Amino acid sequence: MRVETLGDGEPEVAVVAAIHGDEPCGVHAVERLLATDPPVDRPAKLIVANERALDAGVRYLDEDMNRAFPGAPEAETHEARLAYRLGEALEGCRVLALHSTQSTAEPFAVADGVHDFARQIVPRLPVAALVDSANFVEGRIFASAPECVEVECGYQGSVGAAENAYDLVRAFLKAQGVIPGHTQSREVPVFRLFERVPKEPGSRHEVHVENFSRVAPGTTFASVDDRAHVADTEFYPVLMSAHGYDETFGYSAERVGVVG
Repeated sequence: MRVETLGDGEPEVAVVAAIHGDEPCGVHAVERLLATDPPVDRPAKLIVANERALDAGVRYLDEDMNRAFPGAPEAETHEARLAYRLGEALEGCRVLALHSTQSTAEPFAVADGVHDFARQIVPRLPVAALVDSANFVEGRIFASAPECVEVECGYQGSVGAAENAYDLVRAFLKAQGVIPGHTQSREVPVFRLFERVPKEPGSRHEVHVENFSRVAPGTTFASVDDRAHVADTEFYPVLMSAHGYDETFGYSAERVGVVG
């Protein structure tokens, strides 16, 4: 785990990249920010977490790190030991954790509930939505960093995701008073996850709807070979992709309001 510090003093703000080794967008953002050597008004940590998985170009070595928090110092897996060390490094910090996805190019935020920190920071980030994932947080970074917002920066491995990650980091650091600059607050829609959408085995998987767009009852939203998945009730798809997860198309959500 690599930890860089901007400014002097004990940081209360942190940015985390590469919790998953096959999501390099956050690393590009950290490296680019360090190369610019920006003026700093208060200190912040920039952390590249799973360096070994990053070097190997894989999501994880032993287990998904974002299912391993809070971890333990003597845990059997690399990721659980690393999760414990990262939790120690994040103690007392407000955190932005950078990820990427196979579901959408447009960045969106994810939080463990619509808490005060999410209400404060998300409207100042260039994101399309805030996802309340409170029912689906077991083992994730929120267990070690309660004041944390994750951001899906765009398509995994894309130039666009790396550019988005850099813009997100700068907006976050400005909003936290780390680097000079103003970020304007705006309204961001909030979606609450309520159900995982399973994906059965097959030779051809397709998704027929757009993430964060309303799906009406009776709509075919996905298919496996010639078998259609039809919506029983209204929902909004989140992280819906034919290729993102082996056993899950994504999640169904309800739209519950706005922040900002």
